[in-house]
Amino acid sequence: MSSSPARDGAGGSSRNSRGGFARNLARLPSSIVEGLSRSIARRAPRSRRRDIQHHQPPPQWPPLPAAPPPFVPEELFFFNAFEQQYGGHHPFFYGCRLSEVLAIARREGKHVFVYLHDPAHPYTEPFCRGTLCSDVVVEFLDTNFVSWGAVTGRGEGSGMAASLQPGSFPFCAVLAPVSSESITVLQRVEGPVTPSELVEMLQRTIDEQRVAFRASMADEQAAAFRASRAEEEERRRSALRLRQEQDAAYLESLRKDQEKERSKKTLQEGTARQKPKPSTKYPGQAGGETSRRTQIRAPTHKETAPSHRTEANTKVMIRFPNGERRQQSFRHKDTIREIYKYVNSLGIPGIGKYQLVRSYPRKTYGQQQLEMNLGDAGFQPSVTLYIEQLH
Repeated sequence: MSSSPARDGAGGSSRNSRGGFARNLARLPSSIVEGLSRSIARRAPRSRRRDIQHHQPPPQWPPLPAAPPPFVPEELFFFNAFEQQYGGHHPFFYGCRLSEVLAIARREGKHVFVYLHDPAHPYTEPFCRGTLCSDVVVEFLDTNFVSWGAVTGRGEGSGMAASLQPGSFPFCAVLAPVSSESITVLQRVEGPVTPSELVEMLQRTIDEQRVAFRASMADEQAAAFRASRAEEEERRRSALRLRQEQDAAYLESLRKDQEKERSKKTLQEGTARQKPKPSTKYPGQAGGETSRRTQIRAPTHKETAPSHRTEANTKVMIRFPNGERRQQSFRHKDTIREIYKYVNSLGIPGIGKYQLVRSYPRKTYGQQQLEMNLGDAGFQPSVTLYIEQLH
């Protein structure tokens, strides 16, 4: 008896090394799924055959019929012939193509147990009757696997035999349905084995695959966590860059406004210095001229008086939901209501009901703060407010 990859040599000693198990994984080409005869690019190594020279060959049993009855489809040939020869107590073998069995296994989350039947081999009969049809094997296979069988010289059985190249018979294999175009050989059992030995090898295969699956899931979860952390860090950096750009734009706008104010003040002071001094007139002398000079100087005197713009010393930057920015100067004694009036006067569409918000530290200036002056609100010398729409 010889089995692979979990058994080696006479006596059936077990190899529990995961390295030995991993070396026996083999990926089959998609042509096997379609039932074609093509050699695989990478196969699991054949296990050594059990020395059977000390055993007497079992008696010969009549082989399965060479051709199915006319009314039996090719997919049901193995199932029908096996049941006729060995009775109805056996693992449930799906009577369909291998591609359909792989689809069923993927839906149920199970592996596929494949049995390649060689009717002419001397060990086929005792294996089928004593092991494959035993109660423990039938129950174990029906619970944990999707089973499929084929005759080595017929239909898809020929293609599987050419691809897997069994070293001995009876031959069983455990396949994992990776996708609709590829499968993986997880376990090979070559030669006769007892029911307990077969169940032990199949159970070990299930356990090893479960451990490998958990390790794979842990790796995927760790990778997803790292990707989430990287995405969060990128969002944080983007938000920081945006705030820095906004602050830089606001400071640049404030600098330009200050330069304009200084230029305007310098121009006003220069104009005031260039005004001619009024000459002393005796009573009754050039009264009409004096009156005209007074009328001319009156507008100049009005311009030099402190205006609302000149007294303004608080710069307020307003950011709208559409990305637009507006800046206006206010006096520190003005109230927050004046800011609302200014925003409403702009007539920017799509704002609706809103409130003013200071981002950092976040503070809302709504109806209860309308009479608060800008100095008490801490807006001097400048502040940036956001329009927060209310639903």
